[in-house]
Amino acid sequence: MSQQNSKSASIASNGGGCLAILIVIGVLASVAVPSFQVKLRNNKQWEPRDYISLINQRQQAYLVEKSVVSTSVKALENRIIKAETKNYKYSHHTTKKATFNYGVSKHKDLKSCVGGVFVIPATKGESNASKNKKKTTYILCGADSAGTIKPPEPTYQNGKIACATGTRELRPSYD
Repeated sequence: MSQQNSKSASIASNGGGCLAILIVIGVLASVAVPSFQVKLRNNKQWEPRDYISLINQRQQAYLVEKSVVSTSVKALENRIIKAETKNYKYSHHTTKKATFNYGVSKHKDLKSCVGGVFVIPATKGESNASKNKKKTTYILCGADSAGTIKPPEPTYQNGKIACATGTRELRPSYD
């Protein structure tokens, strides 16, 4: 009879060990899974950076080639650029001196981006500068908070570009 009790005790202690391991795995999973989900969600955040950076670059190339900024994303002749994806809507607004390219989130948990390409006159100190020669400068800005609202446009004043209030400068993901 005492043998049977000792056998039962050893089974109970082994079962308790398995239970402890399952609890530890459960705790680790409860920490790791949300962290992994955040990483997956953050990968979606790279999409507008890449798109807007690409659109900014294409705008600069278009300006060099045609001497004007493009009035449509379609005119930039890039098959990679789409007007809408699962997570973002892309658009732009063009003025005589700038074009603003938007990647606006379709989900309230993702941040939107805006890029600005500014046409600026060449300065006298630059080699081969003439009155009609133009150059460009650009900036990529990301909204400080998530949401589905178009971020405010960056500015160019006194020779400096800057992100608007509520946004901050971003680097393209390939930098």
